[in-house]
Amino acid sequence: MSINPQNNPEKNKNMKTIFADAQTRLNEVFKHVDLTDDVEEKLKHPKLSLSVSIPMRMDDGSLKVFTGYRVQFDDTRGPTKGGIRYHPDVSLDEVTSLSFWMTIKCAVMDLPFGGAKGGIIVNPKDLSRLELERLSRGYIREIADIVGPKRDIPAPDVYTNSTIMGWMADEYAQIKREQLPGVITGKPVYLNGSLGRVAATGRGALYVLQQWVKRNNLQPAEMTLAVQGFGNAGYHFARLAREAGFKFVAIADSKGAIYSEEGLEPEKVMEHKEEHKDIKTMMYCDGSVCDFQRYQKISMEELLGLDVDVLVLAALENQVHKENADRIKAKLVLEIANGPVTSEADAILKKNYVTVLPDVLVNAGGVTVSYFEWVQNRGGLYWEESEVNDRLKNKIDREAKAIFDLAEEKQISLRTAAYLIGVQRIAGAITEKGTKEYFQNG
Repeated sequence: MSINPQNNPEKNKNMKTIFADAQTRLNEVFKHVDLTDDVEEKLKHPKLSLSVSIPMRMDDGSLKVFTGYRVQFDDTRGPTKGGIRYHPDVSLDEVTSLSFWMTIKCAVMDLPFGGAKGGIIVNPKDLSRLELERLSRGYIREIADIVGPKRDIPAPDVYTNSTIMGWMADEYAQIKREQLPGVITGKPVYLNGSLGRVAATGRGALYVLQQWVKRNNLQPAEMTLAVQGFGNAGYHFARLAREAGFKFVAIADSKGAIYSEEGLEPEKVMEHKEEHKDIKTMMYCDGSVCDFQRYQKISMEELLGLDVDVLVLAALENQVHKENADRIKAKLVLEIANGPVTSEADAILKKNYVTVLPDVLVNAGGVTVSYFEWVQNRGGLYWEESEVNDRLKNKIDREAKAIFDLAEEKQISLRTAAYLIGVQRIAGAITEKGTKEYFQNG
């Protein structure tokens, strides 16, 4: 079943869907490469879209039905790969867009995967742990026929984690009556997960930033950063980046944002967040004995408009759009989230000489180490964390350099350069299977 983004009932007819906006990224790419029409046509449509109902018995005895999705966008280059998110705003349009971005991302990193994505419309914070387990197992039961180590491999995403992936892998094993750890990545280490996977997205983002900093003769110690989104990826990026010498002056999660000109310590912010469930009105001290100091509480829009060197977007899609793009003062935007800058905002940022390090490169550390986990699961040979991190760095550094070089050579944006490399790899696979030109000349 395909989706027509113009007729998606989940969106207002007068609104541009996320998928339609995501597709506009290809328009600029097609100006710089001569591709067969087959490639353009294939990249317009997801291969498979599944919507499922997940009935679940709640702790109070009531029955509630949740809606879940799984979209496999393209498998030309291999089995599809992509995370599963739990969020009240999940929609088929969003999941389709995310699966499209995963298709490009896997090609950008030259992984033998296509792109997929999944999600459930739920606020996981409203569920008990037992309800969360029942929902996770119920979701896998509904999509079990379309996933597998050689077909479609899910992973964690927004509000899902290694524990949830472990439940899903176990449920799949019970359904199939055999151990198939390669069906899910991002699992706990003791359940055949990979060392280094939890911090992989944030670590990969840091490697990209360090490449850019080195290329432009900048000094980390002289750079200030603000990060929007303090989940797994945002936190590990901030933690590792601070260790590398970068200074964080603002941090935000879904409930609030804090600012300190003197700098923030991500580890202590996370300690407070885990204790109090949010970071607004954050208080902490440095040292064994000190006075608690209250840091300034700011709004999300204020954080986006801070005069910092790097604005790190690690929350959700469409955070920077045409209404607020002009307020961005940072000269570098690091996209750890998927699609945090709309195509209209991209044009505004370009006009204002703001460089965007694109999501399909920056957040590719997660899927790259997921690939390493899949390889380890299938081979039965597991690597040390240092080896995982070294392999990740080598892959990120190689692809980042190729993108930076291409952007400079063709005088195009980094996003267009990344898409151009990814699309050319996808096009090569499509072409090898035969195109209109091949059959016409036969």
